[in-house]
Amino acid sequence: MAPRISYVPVESMDPRMQQEMQRCAREGTPRPESSAVRAHAPNAFWAFADSWKAIFHNGVLDHSIKELCRVYVSRTVKCEFCGNQRSLKATTAGLLEQQYDELLNFESSDRYDERQKAALAYTEAIAWRLDVDDAFWTRLHEHFTEPELVELGCFVGLTYGQQSWLRLLDIEHHQVLAGTAASMAPGFEDADALAASKASTDYWAASSADRAR
Repeated sequence: MAPRISYVPVESMDPRMQQEMQRCAREGTPRPESSAVRAHAPNAFWAFADSWKAIFHNGVLDHSIKELCRVYVSRTVKCEFCGNQRSLKATTAGLLEQQYDELLNFESSDRYDERQKAALAYTEAIAWRLDVDDAFWTRLHEHFTEPELVELGCFVGLTYGQQSWLRLLDIEHHQVLAGTAASMAPGFEDADALAASKASTDYWAASSADRAR
């Protein structure tokens, strides 16, 4: 299915935007397809690219925690485009693929430490608009500074909004500047592998009805 908003051809972009698109293909998060949609509005393209660099790739909070929270949001809003990506920076820092498997049940999982669980609880409260009490905030302040809490809150807001939008667009990987596996999750490295993984009944975004077949 074609994306609901078309991809801007890379060759029609200005040199600076083309350079950023090549970075997306080389490094991922974001991958080129979502950037090619945002390229219809250059102000939106750069607002996202600059914000993403400042508060996801850089900033005061450990990147691996932000990466876990990013994929938690993917699982929450069921954004397959975002959920099938991984941050190379987080992987290099030691984040394991198995740590993505139990994100929606993080409180009962032994795959996360208390700091990671607190960050995920913060993300959960934002994403699900939960009512929280003083104990919730005490927990957060035990693990994070106020600048870290501000950065994570802004990051979750940014990625929640973008992923909620991207979910509607029917964009897919390996459609713009194809040929790289940068930041793709295991089993999604190319178009054939992606199709096979999404056809599996173990696919994370498969419905419960699909898994029962």
